[in-house]
Amino acid sequence: MKPFPRRATPFLLLPLFLAACSSESDPTTGQTDNPAPAPVDTPAVETDGPISAAIRAAAETITGEAIRTVVAEIGSDAYEGRGPGSEGDVKARKYIAEGLEAMGYKPGAADGSWEQAFDLVGINADQPPTWSFSSGGEKLDLIQSTEFIVGSGVQSQQSIITESDLVFVGYGIQAPEYEWDDYKGQDLTGKTLVMLNNDPDWDDDLFAGNRRLYYGRWDYKYESAAKQGAAGAIIIHTDPSAGYPWQVVQTSWTGEQFELPAGDEPRIQAAAWLTSDAAEKLVRFGGQDLNQLIEAAKTREFEPVDLNLNTSITLNNEINRVQSANVLGLLPGSDPELADEVVVFTAHHDHLGIGLPNFAGDPEDRIYNGARDNASGTGMVMAIARAVAQSKPRRSVLMAFVGAEEQGLLGSKFLAREPTFHPGKIAANVNFDSGNIWGATRDITFIGKGKSSLDEVTAMVAEMEDRVVLGDQFPDKGFFYRSDQFSLAKIGVPALYLSGGTDFVGRPEGWGAQKMGQYTTRNYHQPSDELTADWNFEGMVNDARFGFYCGMIAANADEMQQWKPGDEFEAARKAALAEVASLAEGAGRP
Repeated sequence: MKPFPRRATPFLLLPLFLAACSSESDPTTGQTDNPAPAPVDTPAVETDGPISAAIRAAAETITGEAIRTVVAEIGSDAYEGRGPGSEGDVKARKYIAEGLEAMGYKPGAADGSWEQAFDLVGINADQPPTWSFSSGGEKLDLIQSTEFIVGSGVQSQQSIITESDLVFVGYGIQAPEYEWDDYKGQDLTGKTLVMLNNDPDWDDDLFAGNRRLYYGRWDYKYESAAKQGAAGAIIIHTDPSAGYPWQVVQTSWTGEQFELPAGDEPRIQAAAWLTSDAAEKLVRFGGQDLNQLIEAAKTREFEPVDLNLNTSITLNNEINRVQSANVLGLLPGSDPELADEVVVFTAHHDHLGIGLPNFAGDPEDRIYNGARDNASGTGMVMAIARAVAQSKPRRSVLMAFVGAEEQGLLGSKFLAREPTFHPGKIAANVNFDSGNIWGATRDITFIGKGKSSLDEVTAMVAEMEDRVVLGDQFPDKGFFYRSDQFSLAKIGVPALYLSGGTDFVGRPEGWGAQKMGQYTTRNYHQPSDELTADWNFEGMVNDARFGFYCGMIAANADEMQQWKPGDEFEAARKAALAEVASLAEGAGRP
């Protein structure tokens, strides 16, 4: 932990945030000249076009200093990484709620409060220093952290795997629409399944080519193994297949892990990762060749392979029950006919708390500040909230700062499970996660481009802003399934997940991708993700204004947004809209 100066309380910093939202500032540094608060109440938005003069004026309140004020506060050491249920988590939620209240928002939770509370079960597995595997009377030990990471799959004092045979199951995917089934009906009850990360990526007509789908996500794979009755599952990590280095697995899967309370769903006892080198060594120990197994897994004809390996492991788990919350602020719509519909802006307020020492930088620093991920997104949505409050949108607007995202999108998952508006009444979702800290770009990334009518909305704003909208520029990393809009998409809500571009003004080609790669390697899910003097807020300002414009178009349009025909979420949207129509008919409404 690095020493930090005494700071003003979050409540005393609120006037600074509100002034920053409405003052002139240098977007590069976030510094403000002559700050002066702007009134919250402004004339109703004109209806002379999708982006009226009033909306443009409101966008000017989104400044670098407005965003920086939030990042500097909740990303400081004083918030101790905002781990779920921690004092820093509570403090961050209070800071956000007070800011929304000062802007004129109303409490948005169903019980009339600012917070939609949800219970979490914290599981801290005591990982053994070695993990033993046997084959033919011989034993091989793998080393914790450098070769494997293992966590509990159950919410109990112990996770136990006893004399379990290891079976290689390829990608561990069942996808009828692609005529793909890695399990082929085999009985895998009690087995420990070894599987590849990602999904098949060599054919554009198969699993969308190199664009990672949900089938390629670790949470799908563990859920898939549980449905087979497996005792455990081991994912083979590589940097390309995961989209991040091994150190992210080490830090993200060590220490207390949080989940929503378990229901009656099937669960594995242990969820593990192996480095590629450790996996190759282990498979070879059982008499198999990993490269040959990988090649075999790249066909529809693949069948599970017994690895001639057996293992037992017991994890002693410390169970802790805590509570976190989504902070919800509601601005009622100005149109009586549309006010019962809503546009939702989302950003997650949490990070990883206090954990292992830094892998890149100060070895004494154990606070995972999460300045970019996601104090930056929180700052952007807070600044957008101020602009929305001055725009009098026709539909209601919900500002949802969700919790426990780093633990598997848990806060947004709870919001989707207990939505404050019927899913068929949610017009669209605009999500921000990890802002662009390197400067202005000519382009902007729409993760999910091509999936919904929001394509036309972003095209309209791009023409006005003279920017280029690109789809996911790193499709192999599966970003659409790694942030909070995914939870709402699953209940049918068309989602706009905006991320920074890579074509930086005044920089050579490839510079942006290089910077993002360096961040992923050095700072992603590390204590070194901190606000530093070299942050450039111009890109965040531009992107936040872009998202604000898109949200206002969705809030003021006559019709709600839709998924495109054949999209994976279209069926959920149709079902939600049909249910709303049925409820209206039953109530005698036209």
